[in-house]
Amino acid sequence: MTTSGPIIQKTPLTAAERVEADLGRIALLNPRFRAMVTPDPSGARAAAAASAVGSGALAGMMVTVKDNIDTAGLRTACGSRLFADRVPGRDATVVARLRAAGAVVLGKAAMMELAFGLRTTDAIGGQCRNPWDDTCVPGGSSGGSAASVALDFGVASLGTDTGGSVRMPSALCGVTGLRPTHGRVPNTGVLPVSESFDTVGPIARRVQDVAAVYQAIAGYDPEDPHSIDRPVTAWDGSASVAGLHIGVPDHFYCDDIHPEIAEALAQMRAALEMTGAKIVPVSLPGAEIAHAHATRMILADACALHETALDQRRDDISDQVYERMIKGRAVTGVQYAQALRFRERWRQMLAGLFRQVDVLLMPTTPAPSAPIEDGAHLEDTTRHFTRFTYGGGLAGTPGLSLPCGFTSAGMPIGALFEAPWWQEARLFTIGAWWQASTDWHLRRAPALIIGS
Repeated sequence: MTTSGPIIQKTPLTAAERVEADLGRIALLNPRFRAMVTPDPSGARAAAAASAVGSGALAGMMVTVKDNIDTAGLRTACGSRLFADRVPGRDATVVARLRAAGAVVLGKAAMMELAFGLRTTDAIGGQCRNPWDDTCVPGGSSGGSAASVALDFGVASLGTDTGGSVRMPSALCGVTGLRPTHGRVPNTGVLPVSESFDTVGPIARRVQDVAAVYQAIAGYDPEDPHSIDRPVTAWDGSASVAGLHIGVPDHFYCDDIHPEIAEALAQMRAALEMTGAKIVPVSLPGAEIAHAHATRMILADACALHETALDQRRDDISDQVYERMIKGRAVTGVQYAQALRFRERWRQMLAGLFRQVDVLLMPTTPAPSAPIEDGAHLEDTTRHFTRFTYGGGLAGTPGLSLPCGFTSAGMPIGALFEAPWWQEARLFTIGAWWQASTDWHLRRAPALIIGS
């Protein structure tokens, strides 16, 4: 008979110990990956000390915040030379709510300049790199937020999503990201691309952490004209998909997809069916033109927001962003009106579809992460990688990207679930089931493995 050695119970780290561990990883890895543009060691240490005696749903949780979300006393440059010296006097509503819930802000995550593209080339912090391969993009525009989570720079991050800027980088970096219903999370103190599309969304490894951050930041804000006064229903922690009807779109959502992504999604569908969900083939008529209509609106809105800078501070905007954004001035009033009418029909069609299925399932991106130096124009690359996410942005529906595998080259694959408006809890339930069944979300990038 043999006996095992004593079971050693690890003492949980204190908030002060966790913040030092995270700051240590930032100091070690950020020079290579540039996921953070403005770390805040002194502020994080002070907040960690306060959390030791405080309380809240997020007490002691380490978070990073995308650099277009205001942080009082800490530079918020929006990835742009236009705002290189901007230090807000107050927190964005979502940051204030994070702090009130006990979260510790480690600093500001890098982002694509003016939140305008997938490469996450931050004009202040430099090129953010994918934690799984530093020659590849992390996605964008919330690439620093997704990369910071994948590098264990804290537990969670806040990003912003116009047409995929939370969901797409989450997929490419192998983490979990939520785009909430538009109007559910306030944008007060956040620089948008398009006010009628943009929303703040949480990113983390675990669905439970995404849900906790969402619960802390969601809710009506009278300062935000797009905020909707509707009670936020708490998720009950359920993790069963039995009986759910999962709609799987055809045609547009099956075309031009990397074969290993198609296979990962097929395996997920099979797992759903084995657990009692029903897979329902569906059609989304108009999907092939939804992206074009959304693009016209987004470009025109961005031009309106940055009108003065485009004319008077051209040298402070990079060529790749300027060349893409300035096309918004060619959008006519008639085209904008046509896009609005299409959005109304698109939402009506989705509302009818969601009476037949509980959620939709599709790839988050059609391909794994692309090389930074691939020679492709920013506009072309962004259009391709957001093929499946722009529709949800146009409709304003909630979407959750979940890690669901890796390619043979070792790059993450994401699956996107979209739910009816206000049904974020339905997404959390599916995500919790998936993450209880798989460990894709727990895989660590090579840079985090000792000796790499």
